Amino acid sequence: MKPAAEAPSREKILFFIKTKGPQTAAQLARRLGVTPMAIRQHVAALTEDGLVEDDDGPTERKVGRPARVFRLTAKATERFPDSHAELAVGVLDAVRAAFGEEGVARLVAERNKRQLEVYGERLPDGPLDKRVAGLASIRRDEGYLAEWSRQRDGSLLLVENHCPICAAAETCQGLCAGELELFRDLLGDDVSVEREEHILGGDRRCAYRIRDESFEV
Repeated sequence: MKPAAEAPSREKILFFIKTKGPQTAAQLARRLGVTPMAIRQHVAALTEDGLVEDDDGPTERKVGRPARVFRLTAKATERFPDSHAELAVGVLDAVRAAFGEEGVARLVAERNKRQLEVYGERLPDGPLDKRVAGLASIRRDEGYLAEWSRQRDGSLLLVENHCPICAAAETCQGLCAGELELFRDLLGDDVSVEREEHILGGDRRCAYRIRDESFEV
């Protein structure tokens, strides 16, 4: 039987790989404050459970054998919130069957309208970075594992490490397009929002590049 203390550590490993991308044992050890040997023991158990897999990936090593890089399996995504995926897909299929694609488009438009109202009430006033931080907080509360950062070129990067509506979005591409428009409407006409990475496109995460264009010539 596993010691009770091991479960939280293994959940943290899954969380860090989910939010930071594929990791080596040394990287995980630094994040958790334990030894690489301890990480390897945890990862071995996660691999046996079918939640983690590894391969020889690129590292900063100059010589020697490349370090093993650990990544999540498809099974591991079940450990993260899915916002009632089966129900959402069923509703979309029912709307499509009853009202056609036009009905689905109207449903998505109504969802976007309500999101804009709710987000608008929660989004703080102030400079762009404060508003993006507020948007990341809202999305994090909804299960997107969202975070934001300022980039060297002065732009802001909003990252969503998980998509809790992924199954529904695969059925209805309009959901993703609607969320991009939602961000643009929320942040204003003087702000550029572009999706640079997309989970449905095969990327590990969704990432949005945000720029304040009001000062650009």
